[in-house]
Amino acid sequence: MNIPSDLRYNNSHEWVRLEGDVATVGITDHAQAELTDVVFVELPAVGRQVDMGDPTAVVESVKAASDIYAPISGEIIEGNPEVEADPALVNTDPYGKGWIFKMRVKDAAAVEKLMDAAAYQAMIS
Repeated sequence: MNIPSDLRYNNSHEWVRLEGDVATVGITDHAQAELTDVVFVELPAVGRQVDMGDPTAVVESVKAASDIYAPISGEIIEGNPEVEADPALVNTDPYGKGWIFKMRVKDAAAVEKLMDAAAYQAMIS
């Protein structure tokens, strides 16, 4: 299972990459493996304000539909049009081209409160 050490994770299997005050969010390799083949991604509306824990996007696979939750609070600034056009990117490149949305965070320090790679690994083991 791939768990990059430069990312932060939450218990609903989203990852966060913080660059300045912009967080890129996707689902973990573990989550995409559990879902199996992703066939549809519903992106959040740009400009939407979300609080940590809010259902923000939807990923549908051949097995199930799953909400993607905001791991931190902020404003949605971009959805990934590549995963909308090719949902399988969530499976094949979950930490790269398979990201789901970007948000401007209200409090960058909140990212530090998320799990690091070791804590996420322990949670899924």
